[in-house]
Amino acid sequence: MQILALDTTALTASAAIWRDGSLVAQYILNSGHTHSTTLLPMIRHMLETSGVSINNIDRMACSVGPGSFTGVRIGIATVKGLAFGAGKPCLGISSLEAMAYGMKYANGIVCPVINARRTQYYSALFRVADGNVTRLTEDAIVLGADLDSTLAPYDAPIYLTGDGYESARGFITHPKLMLTPELYRWPGAFAVADCAAHIWENSSPDTVFTPDELTPVYLRKTQAEREREERIASAQNGE
Repeated sequence: MQILALDTTALTASAAIWRDGSLVAQYILNSGHTHSTTLLPMIRHMLETSGVSINNIDRMACSVGPGSFTGVRIGIATVKGLAFGAGKPCLGISSLEAMAYGMKYANGIVCPVINARRTQYYSALFRVADGNVTRLTEDAIVLGADLDSTLAPYDAPIYLTGDGYESARGFITHPKLMLTPELYRWPGAFAVADCAAHIWENSSPDTVFTPDELTPVYLRKTQAEREREERIASAQNGE
């Protein structure tokens, strides 16, 4: 089975081809350019240089958040378009769970931290043991000041990953907080594919995965929604 996977939920843009558990190709760009201008050229070049046709891709996957609202939308729209055009099934993956799959080398508790601004992080906890990933908590918005107490009950090595890595470390006093190599701090599309493959392999044979099912997971309202609610509240209060 070959999977084309994308991750655009953070500052990095990533595309990968996964084949039966092995990496065929992965492109990661952390240049600050917008994903809307870099993603499709990355995919096209990756397919060409790896000698893989889009018709030979069996399934597609992308991270659907939480993360950058704009990045999430770009990734979902791209996979939807490719999947519709090629007639392929596709699957949306939690960006936090995908990051845990990117840390399968570790044995301990993996805590992805994506910067949600205002000293808040999109985060969840996962146990990684012998290459297996087990979710411990649901995706949520966590205050930096609460990270320490969240991790305190676990008597195991703690691994942070994500673009909030440096700032989040300042909140944590856990004695078993480990260093994460920089390469593993950034989301990667191969981990998205690896997570998707696990879900597909453990799904019922009659489960259908269509592009229609890809929806963003924001965990918080968009700025436009918040501003609209503020305007309505002001109008109701006669301001």
